[in-house]
Amino acid sequence: MKSDAVKKGMQQAPHRSLFNALGFTKEEMEKPLVGIVSSYNEIVPGHMNLDKIVEAVKMGVALAGGVPRVFPAIAVCDGIAMGHIGMKYSLVTRDLIADSTEAMAIAHQFDALVMVPNCDKNVPGLLMAAARINVPTIFVSGGPMLAGHVKGHKTSLSSMFEAVGAYSAGKMTEEDVTEFENFACPTCGSCSGMYTANSMNCLTEVLGMGLPGNGTIPAVYSERIRLAKQAGMQVMELWRRNIRPRDIITEDAIRNALTIDMALGCSTNSMLHLPAIAHEIGMDFEIAEANAISEKTPNLCHLAPAGPTYMEDLNEAGGVRAVMAEIQKLGLLHTECMTVTGKTVGENIADAVNKNPEVIRTVDNPYSTTGGLAVLKGNLAPDGSVVKRSAVVPEMMRHTGPARVFECEEDAIDAIKSGKIVEGDVVVIRYEGPKGGPGMREMLNPTSAIAGMGLGSSVALITDGRFSGASRGASIGHVSPEAAVGGPIALVEEGDLIEIDIPNLTLNVKVSEEELAARKAKWQPREPKVTTGYLARYSSMVTSANRGAILEIPKQ
Repeated sequence: MKSDAVKKGMQQAPHRSLFNALGFTKEEMEKPLVGIVSSYNEIVPGHMNLDKIVEAVKMGVALAGGVPRVFPAIAVCDGIAMGHIGMKYSLVTRDLIADSTEAMAIAHQFDALVMVPNCDKNVPGLLMAAARINVPTIFVSGGPMLAGHVKGHKTSLSSMFEAVGAYSAGKMTEEDVTEFENFACPTCGSCSGMYTANSMNCLTEVLGMGLPGNGTIPAVYSERIRLAKQAGMQVMELWRRNIRPRDIITEDAIRNALTIDMALGCSTNSMLHLPAIAHEIGMDFEIAEANAISEKTPNLCHLAPAGPTYMEDLNEAGGVRAVMAEIQKLGLLHTECMTVTGKTVGENIADAVNKNPEVIRTVDNPYSTTGGLAVLKGNLAPDGSVVKRSAVVPEMMRHTGPARVFECEEDAIDAIKSGKIVEGDVVVIRYEGPKGGPGMREMLNPTSAIAGMGLGSSVALITDGRFSGASRGASIGHVSPEAAVGGPIALVEEGDLIEIDIPNLTLNVKVSEEELAARKAKWQPREPKVTTGYLARYSSMVTSANRGAILEIPKQ
């Protein structure tokens, strides 16, 4: 056992004295030591139930012959952090989570791990850590929130943000907004649409690191507790068979995840997290590869914010397995990949059934013949940009309009809510990238304001920042290179015509190469917005969004 390094032999007598201080018995010292990484806290709705999940996991581990010990991981609620300085601290926690988990797991020589995340950065952060540590590991999330109900319709957090925009436009009363406020988020769990948290929990299942149901069983269902117990027991089987994360998270598994990402219509943030996870297994992930996969992968689901269905509906329709089985009718998955069930992807989905073709469309009746995400390139984004194509209305798939340029999110929101943005405009928000932000804030407030004010079918938004999975419309993020390093988005001037062509995967500013070169010659780097603390260190080490905003030691 790996943990023998801290339990066996005369040199480890001091270590054993400390285990005695923990209350370990002689019998426990003979068994595998299983770390349970708990993201539980009392400030994130998706994490407030994780204490119950962790207790169920502990019971499962003990039932199967392991000794469970819990240690924590931090978590930020993106919704609460949205629209202010707190959002600078969202993406950056992914690396804190990965690093701190690596430190705890290796320092204490755990034999196996159970990861218990739920929200946006915890899932990819713990997947990154799992690949680094590479001891038998399984994931069990806290599960999605049930949809809210307002005026007889299901709703979710994205509707709540859009309600604020509608109020600003005089389309909703304060009483209407209050009703949304009280009923949009009715239970614990990760917010109920196909936002980033649920995207990543579903993709964890596709990658093979979570048991079937990990991505979709609602947080409040007792079935989620049973799943947690099963995960605790199954990690001991993984330990006995020595099945490790790098046996599961392979290049083919990453491609499976990207394929189902397209079918589900996941958050654009998956195009930050999948490259970062791939980096941990030594895979050079080029985001433009997404287009080749998208070209042959139909989009089968329109969950909120793209459509009227929610995670509970996907669960009842058969969950992620049913989507995978539907896609495999086209032979698009690598079915030989190993998973935490101890079986292959093909074996896991062999008996999956699509119980509701209205929620999970069949491959011969898709929402579109191409996938939910697209990577756009051009003179405005030479290294790429990302759009959630499945959430763009048809009339905005091609759009040309004048640039309305803002140096930060707050200035753009003020302009939108004061009526200064009109039909046809292309809102450009820059210096919000991984390095320039720093932290690459999500732009849910401006996209929601645009939608709420009735401009969603006529106004586009382009940024070197990123978008919440709750954003919809012609929202193009991850523009690379970012403004802070002199990318072309830094050179755009007010009134420049910007041409968006999603079907042809292009994003261009209608300015000559000579003019762009002249502007580039005059451009000067800006002073860093933050010069102390973690954000300053992050800014000095973070790479471009097209590489997953991973951290690298700067070259001397």
